[in-house]
Amino acid sequence: MLPTTAASADPASPEADPRVGLGAGWLDAQQAASGLKLVGHQDRPEGFFQPDNPGNLAFANSDLAFNGEYAFVGNFNGFNIYDISQPSQPALKTSVVCPGGQGDMSVYGNLLFMSVEETRGRLDCGTQGAPGTVNPERFRGVRIFDVSNIAQPVQVAAVQTCRGSHTHSVVTSKKDKDNVYIYVSGTAGVRSGSELAGCANAPATDPNTSLWRIDIIKVPLAAPQSATVISQPRVFTDPATGAINGLQNTPPAPTHPSGGNWSPQPVTNHCHDLTAFPAKNLVAGACAGNGILLDTTDPANPVRLDEVTDPNFAYWHSATLSNDGTKVVFTDEWGGGTGARCRDTDEPSWGADAIFDIVDGKMEFRSYYKMPAVQTTAENCVAHNGSLIPVPGRDIMVQAWYQGGVSVFDFTDSANPKEIAFFDRGPINAAQLVTGGLWSTYFYNGRIYGSEIARGLDVFELTPTESLAKAEISAAAKVKSDLFNAQHQPQVIHRPSFDVVRSYQVQTERAGTMKRGTAIAVDKLIDSAERMADRRLEKVAAIELRTAARLLKTSDPAQRAFAGALNDLARALD
Repeated sequence: MLPTTAASADPASPEADPRVGLGAGWLDAQQAASGLKLVGHQDRPEGFFQPDNPGNLAFANSDLAFNGEYAFVGNFNGFNIYDISQPSQPALKTSVVCPGGQGDMSVYGNLLFMSVEETRGRLDCGTQGAPGTVNPERFRGVRIFDVSNIAQPVQVAAVQTCRGSHTHSVVTSKKDKDNVYIYVSGTAGVRSGSELAGCANAPATDPNTSLWRIDIIKVPLAAPQSATVISQPRVFTDPATGAINGLQNTPPAPTHPSGGNWSPQPVTNHCHDLTAFPAKNLVAGACAGNGILLDTTDPANPVRLDEVTDPNFAYWHSATLSNDGTKVVFTDEWGGGTGARCRDTDEPSWGADAIFDIVDGKMEFRSYYKMPAVQTTAENCVAHNGSLIPVPGRDIMVQAWYQGGVSVFDFTDSANPKEIAFFDRGPINAAQLVTGGLWSTYFYNGRIYGSEIARGLDVFELTPTESLAKAEISAAAKVKSDLFNAQHQPQVIHRPSFDVVRSYQVQTERAGTMKRGTAIAVDKLIDSAERMADRRLEKVAAIELRTAARLLKTSDPAQRAFAGALNDLARALD
């Protein structure tokens, strides 16, 4: 069901923002958009929603993963698999009922990993729950499914952990092609040692405590049924004293800067999300009271490189690195995702993103970014999950903000991030807060997919604006992958193409550093080169591209990048 769009405009000042005042509705709320078009949608299937209570978290959609032509959509009651071979018409392929909490998804080859944290989770995926303090049928940890038959996933392993798995991340090593490693973030209470041997809800003075650590599962790709926890690194340890609770153990002030109670508590005895960046053997960790950076050269034994904190952050929630690994965006889930945190009384630094540059292995704060449209008290809204959009030459991220919708922003200049596109719906219920909105929005093979907590699966296309040109969108769309997990972040290498060249051309023109006569001459040369290439006169095209590159001033950063793209394409055509 695709309700009528209420407004469409370029990103505007708060006073004129078309997202303000949208009409409410569960499946028929008003919409506002700029630079994004909703092109596909599927409601949650039967068994994964409660008609008289659409915000029931026991049936909420959660995170997304992608493998080939399939999207895997987590849900607190299990998961659903959609065929997205026709992105504007996502088709439900398989539903699996398997309650147990967020149900965060990751995929690798024919394996599907699923987080389970709630005490109702069972080894057999049953819906009857697991009552009692100690129950041998209870499961809390990471499930592993074989999805080689996409219509009939089979659970092949269930690895128990002491705090369950709120989220998890796939970590790979170039030196170890036979295994993948699952970094587990457990945020719930510690289970009884009588239920799982070795679990201990003990203070930091007890070396066996199940707090102040992460769990690492080693998964043999040839025998996933043998997956097991192989290490539990103390990544919060103070290197000087050896104390395992070496990072933030109390809030930075008695109350949040807003004057209210801390929600959640920014106390670092666990990580919420860990994002792997295999190209540089890095993991960026959002760990309740701190942001951390890990070296994963040895994936079984990560080493902490740096840590940061922020007096405005209530809860370090997730992380996204720039494509070159020189920046990291951390999110603050102030209010835990169920609170209205985008009101006109909420500062832009609360429940926002914090952007850091990574300089010599250390993180240096540059700025905050927050979705700029004021939301109502009936809309849960705070920074949540997103991914990069692979536009050559720019750092652009698409991000979910629950009922604040989708915001696309450019952080190429990390000190001055800017919104360049958005999509939003009105609240589910205008009279009271009903939990909903977009849990995550990820770019995959030319489209943006969103998991809407209460409404289902969304599919968006980018549309050209002054801030994002057609060539830039086209270049991003040409980046294809057979696999995508947001917490296993790939580094994109753009193949030389005319779309990449045109992207840098647009960016140079936007920067305003190229003389008009030069711009006209360069444009004509590129047009001619493209015609020559179409006629299979590649060597002639290469000469024209190099001629265009020589007209540019390499002392200017924008023109230097443009010249580099021209020369790269010329080499590819030779």
